[in-house]
Amino acid sequence: MDLSSLSDFDLVATHGGFGKASRSSGRAKATLSRRIMDLEQSLGVRLIERGARALRLTEEGAVLYERTHTLLADLAEAGASVSGGHTAPRGTLRISAPVLFSHTLMGTLSTEYAGRYPDVRLDIRAEDRRVDLVEDGYDIAIRVNPHPDSTLVGRCFARDRMLLVAPAGLRRPRRTRGAADIPDIPAVTLNNTSDQGPWVFLDGKTSRTVNPVPRLVLSSLIMVRDAVRAGAGAALIPQSMVRPGPASEGLAIWGPLPDRQVELWALHRSRRLVNAKVSTFIDFLCARFPDRWL
Repeated sequence: MDLSSLSDFDLVATHGGFGKASRSSGRAKATLSRRIMDLEQSLGVRLIERGARALRLTEEGAVLYERTHTLLADLAEAGASVSGGHTAPRGTLRISAPVLFSHTLMGTLSTEYAGRYPDVRLDIRAEDRRVDLVEDGYDIAIRVNPHPDSTLVGRCFARDRMLLVAPAGLRRPRRTRGAADIPDIPAVTLNNTSDQGPWVFLDGKTSRTVNPVPRLVLSSLIMVRDAVRAGAGAALIPQSMVRPGPASEGLAIWGPLPDRQVELWALHRSRRLVNAKVSTFIDFLCARFPDRWL
């Protein structure tokens, strides 16, 4: 596949027509058309359906554009970097981030980053599903306690820990004498977790165990925290969500869960050039949390 012809195809597909691509690049429409026909012939498929007033990508053309557009931009940026050209990040940076992190922090973080790098357009999607960076077209995926993945690399930029939190009016259960004497407590749990108990937490330096009896099963940690504040029962909530303030009023912290540290990682594809958009955003996240705690 000829890289120059592929670049011309990307130019036409991006602008949606030969005329706009020609005006943007200064290249003749006839030249662009010929180079794309050469590319189609080399691949053995039609990439563009040409109409009298407009063109559209074929199914094969859409797949090729989706898989190569970002790669071509990265190659151009890398070339400019090594040749001493413009190295400031620019273009669209697509990020997938967990819903809770997005709703509580991403608005502020993205605004700060955009203020530093005005040539970058951030496209951030709040979602808890495990996205495929290549298939879904993301540059960065922020994940909580990610499983090892040989195709991705990244950095841990922040940590948190889980606490057992209860309504201020809920009486703390008595100390137990053994596994047969574990007290039940009313609880609020998440519907997407298998962590239904028992819950082991630290009461000072003493390890204690309680058995949660779910009264509410909810789909978000914000809902869980608010239900605990309203008196529904105890729950496991990240420490970052119960800092002193209006949102934590009416809550009592019974203690942390040992060995339940939460790590947030910013991951990107390892088999691609790490462009300036990706590297500056990850550096920004790490600098934003210098002690690594949310």
